[in-house]
Amino acid sequence: MSGSGHDDHGRLLPARLRPFDLMQLSLAGLRAKPLRAVLSAAGISIGIAAMVAVVGISSSSRAGLQFTLDRLGTNLLRVSAGQDFYGGRTQLPRESLGMARRVPSVTGGSATGDVDANVYRTDLIPPEETNSLKVMAARTDLLTTLGARTASGTWLNRAVSRYPGVVLGSVAAQRLGVVRADPGVRIWLGERWFTVVGVLEPVVLAPELDSAALVGFDVAERVLGFDGHPSMLYIRSDDRAVSNVWRLLARSVNPGSPETVEVSRPSDALAAKLAAEEAFTGLLLGVGAVALLVGGIGVANTMVITVLERRTEIGLRRALGATRGQIRTQFFTESLLLAALGGLGGALLGTLVTTAYAAHRHWPLSLPAEALAAGVGGTLVIGALAGLYPAVRAAQVSPVTALSSG
Repeated sequence: MSGSGHDDHGRLLPARLRPFDLMQLSLAGLRAKPLRAVLSAAGISIGIAAMVAVVGISSSSRAGLQFTLDRLGTNLLRVSAGQDFYGGRTQLPRESLGMARRVPSVTGGSATGDVDANVYRTDLIPPEETNSLKVMAARTDLLTTLGARTASGTWLNRAVSRYPGVVLGSVAAQRLGVVRADPGVRIWLGERWFTVVGVLEPVVLAPELDSAALVGFDVAERVLGFDGHPSMLYIRSDDRAVSNVWRLLARSVNPGSPETVEVSRPSDALAAKLAAEEAFTGLLLGVGAVALLVGGIGVANTMVITVLERRTEIGLRRALGATRGQIRTQFFTESLLLAALGGLGGALLGTLVTTAYAAHRHWPLSLPAEALAAGVGGTLVIGALAGLYPAVRAAQVSPVTALSSG
């Protein structure tokens, strides 16, 4: 605190409170009741951590989805049989895949077909316990068309597809208790043993494969009574002609009844899912804002109690020449420091939560700097609002009353 001076009329001027002195006074006030200060700052921290984590996790999720779409592409179309005029289920023609491949701008395609069979870990499980797993016949080029990968083992090839070999989707493998496609691992499928030759990683653009046991078309027709009609076509097209191919596929696949053919784009479903996640993110941000408001009320309550407990100190400082403005500034700064400590702690905690969750989900970390800046800035605003009334109240304390009551 700088020394006092005199004005032009010889009157004593109050000492000026330098920024460094103001900071020391404010920190001393917080250190006087450290547990109370920590608990008040924790209220702010929880709100900021929640908001930063929500924004960071949502942003990382979008970055992960965008990375996946960039890798897998948005030019995949899915063709399936719809319903006829009477609501009955229809079938795709056996030659539908070849017909779809002849559509201009189609660059590739593959197919799967539903097989009427059950799959179990052993032959001792009752038939009614299906685990909601499906058996599908699959073409050997399905993995390439979908851009999918095997987690272990290998995919169906020309040799395996003619023999009782099976590839399990990620969910199917988990439910059947198959960790890896190790040599000798077998499952009971269609009343006979099949050797597990591979386990798939989750297939983002075709999640129906995750809970399926996939066998070759040849062995499905020869051993499992499959009729050869595909139930789903996966068609790749030129990126610039996806819309045109989408319009032509139904008529090309089934010229006689194009209205019974359904064509969809899996990436559109992912985009819709992302939109739903963004709406949910808005809800969570609202919850974080409520937590931040509660934390601000906690700071205000702490500062009001602090003013009441330090009336004697305030009266003594006023008697020694401190002005109302200096008292007001001191307590206002204490409130800002308390909120700032909570904000920085919350930003750090939110960053750690986002980093851990993104690493767990194998997403690229994406935490907008604007979110951190807004979080810390929001705490300063909360601190300013919370400390305004206590600071004004402290400045209005009468030195005589405070000293006499102390």
